[in-house]
Amino acid sequence: MNNVYSQEVSVFRGRRLPERGFLAGYALLLKVIEEQTSQRLPLPTYLSIYTSKHQKYNQDNWRVFTIRHQPGNNLQSHMVFALKYEGIDLQILKETFILLGDKALTQMILDEPTGQYARRLWFLYEWMFDKPLNIPDLKRGTYVNVIDESQQYCISGKNSTRHRVRNNMPGTVEFCPLIRRTEKLERFIEDGLDQKIRQGFQNVHKDLLRRTAAFLLLKDSKASFHIEGEKPSPLRARNWGSIIGSAGKHPLNKEEIERLQQVVIGRDKLRHMGIRDKREGFIGEHDSEDFTPIPDHISAKSDDLPDLLKGLFETNEILQDSEYPAVLTAATIAFGFVYIHPLADGNGRIHRYIIHHVLTKKGFADRNIIFPVSASILDHLTDYQKILEHHSSPRLELINWESTEDYNTRILNETKDLYRYYDMTLEAEFLFDCVKDTIDRVIPHELDYLRKYDKLTDQIKDLLTMENTRVDLLIKFMHQNEGRLSKTKREKYFDFLKEEQVKQIEQYYQEIFGSNQ
Repeated sequence: MNNVYSQEVSVFRGRRLPERGFLAGYALLLKVIEEQTSQRLPLPTYLSIYTSKHQKYNQDNWRVFTIRHQPGNNLQSHMVFALKYEGIDLQILKETFILLGDKALTQMILDEPTGQYARRLWFLYEWMFDKPLNIPDLKRGTYVNVIDESQQYCISGKNSTRHRVRNNMPGTVEFCPLIRRTEKLERFIEDGLDQKIRQGFQNVHKDLLRRTAAFLLLKDSKASFHIEGEKPSPLRARNWGSIIGSAGKHPLNKEEIERLQQVVIGRDKLRHMGIRDKREGFIGEHDSEDFTPIPDHISAKSDDLPDLLKGLFETNEILQDSEYPAVLTAATIAFGFVYIHPLADGNGRIHRYIIHHVLTKKGFADRNIIFPVSASILDHLTDYQKILEHHSSPRLELINWESTEDYNTRILNETKDLYRYYDMTLEAEFLFDCVKDTIDRVIPHELDYLRKYDKLTDQIKDLLTMENTRVDLLIKFMHQNEGRLSKTKREKYFDFLKEEQVKQIEQYYQEIFGSNQ
């Protein structure tokens, strides 16, 4: 195995290094795991190398260290390097623990029982495997955090007296995605976007706020369907809107997920409703000749769903009761749900409902005003799809599957860790982008529209007598036609209007809405 540590490389797993160097930390661990077990794991967003030069820098997806940072020629040293400079990657650490074996790991910890990295690795091993190593409880030493809060987001956590560490993991052993602390996320959190929402509504009349809330509710409901390529009937959109409006009122559990599916899909519309049981699933198409699945995403094994969903729901409760930022919590739970994909259909819309649920429960969004994040997602659909693909595409090549008789997929290898241990940073940044866009653009736009709508309505009614529903129809027709009432619409619905009245109303429209709608 020694030759692995001394190999200078220029490319690793398809990633070109910024210069020739030696793999370090997780990159080296991944290489050893693959060579020793033939098992490939997902690549972290950033990997590390060291070179013989004395220049330390970051470029693309690489962190370049100097010869002074060189780890020792063993897995233990590279695990310590990873914790020190790269943060925690649970899946890679778990497979390294298995490869290293209990005996070598125990000796590593006994060699330096009070060292912070040894204690953190010791805790993570026993946490993930629920199996104690033959090491006595520590009786002294200050407590250290399992997660370095300067690298990744964490909760305040609880002390583990056996290891003298503070378990600040933002999840459970069954479900624990991690989010890197980035400059972008730090700016978003410091901006206090939740306070901006409240400040923006301070001077809004209660009646206008109520109407805006109803308007945004329907807008978000329709947007969530449009993201799935569906155009819902008005009744279906309103029904789902009422569900979104109740976000945060019911606990998030298996029964609630199945109830939501019945609302969004329709009761008994699918052959198999509810959480998948002995049925697998995928997102994608079928080959036009032999109908073999062509997946873009493969859902978690049905046999793994009980543990994964238990972990998801328990992690939700942990994060809800912690100081973990609301948007990071929403990203963790909502994207975690859609990656698990526990239903035959309806996962996407429920995934976006969960965003509302978490933001409301965490007090980020006011219960009296829906936060139409789906509308912003729809406006940034390409970015949304890229985020989903960034997660799913690399994992497809790690899943061994075969086509079934009913042209579904059957997973042949163990894949549970692919759905519970991964980096959620890009999803968190994307959701924060959408939240900020909703606050800065979507909500103000709807408020502005309703104010102008009310003003135009009053002017039309001052000009002539017309019932509210007909005034509403008139404004909607004009809005669709750049402020003009088409000849066809006028002859069909407003033949009682005189020419000068139409011109006056169109003038009102231009004065209020302007040429740019």
